[in-house]
Amino acid sequence: MSEQRFGAHMSVAGGLHNAFDAGVKAGCDCLQIFVKNQRQWSARPLDQAAIAEYREAAERTGLWPVVAHASYLLNLASPEKANRKKSEDALVDELTRSAQLGVDMVVFHPGAHMGDGVEAGIERIAASIDAVADRVDIGAVRLLLETTAGQGSAIGFELGHLKGIIDAAKQGDWLGVCVDTCHIFAAGYDIRSGDGYESFVAELIELSLLDRVHCLHVNDSMKDCGSRVDRHDHIGRGKIGKAGFEHLVNDKRLQHVPRILETPKGVDGRGTDLDRVNLKRLRAMVRTER
Repeated sequence: MSEQRFGAHMSVAGGLHNAFDAGVKAGCDCLQIFVKNQRQWSARPLDQAAIAEYREAAERTGLWPVVAHASYLLNLASPEKANRKKSEDALVDELTRSAQLGVDMVVFHPGAHMGDGVEAGIERIAASIDAVADRVDIGAVRLLLETTAGQGSAIGFELGHLKGIIDAAKQGDWLGVCVDTCHIFAAGYDIRSGDGYESFVAELIELSLLDRVHCLHVNDSMKDCGSRVDRHDHIGRGKIGKAGFEHLVNDKRLQHVPRILETPKGVDGRGTDLDRVNLKRLRAMVRTER
């Protein structure tokens, strides 16, 4: 199990390159970042100096892979054509920036159907993905659909939703999956027990999604299983608890997939960075093979 890579979402305040030194300080092997302000639709293009600084930091620190999380504003499932077009344009920008930097994957939330139903939402997401694919180099950066908790009319709280999007998209081979442990738990996948965890993986296998899992967001949940409420907690301190994460980090089928924390930031009572604390907890759960 030594191949596992653990990391966290890092701030890019002051420059994208700053995420790497922050990651090293927190004890990361890999990173997740925003490549632009996640609360704004558009941003100035990256200049060559920023790209060079980023690439130098990536090479110097050796943190890899790097995952970009797309803006939360995106909604490719929107019933409003203007909003879908704005979302497509923003995703093209995210993918273009990621390709310029050498980011490996872009993760995004599939979208919300806004009352039109899951099936209609899936069709719109797939069509928008194909529209985006026509405008970018799909060989440069992989696009990952993230599982969701199922709040409101969000699509992606069932693995079948992601399978439906992939099958409906003409460029389905381009797409991968990001599994968020808090989200799947809140959506009703109870991974606390061995049987529950294996049931979840069995569904991934049945839907031909296991080999498409290229990123794991490892977050505990403040809310109960099936709550459909997305609230992240520290590893082993929430409703999932230590056992659920022990199943995950000792699963050889997923040992090559980067594990990214999106847990609350700050320091503990001893002044230790909480990302470092959570990463230490995860690594301590890995069983040593004899």
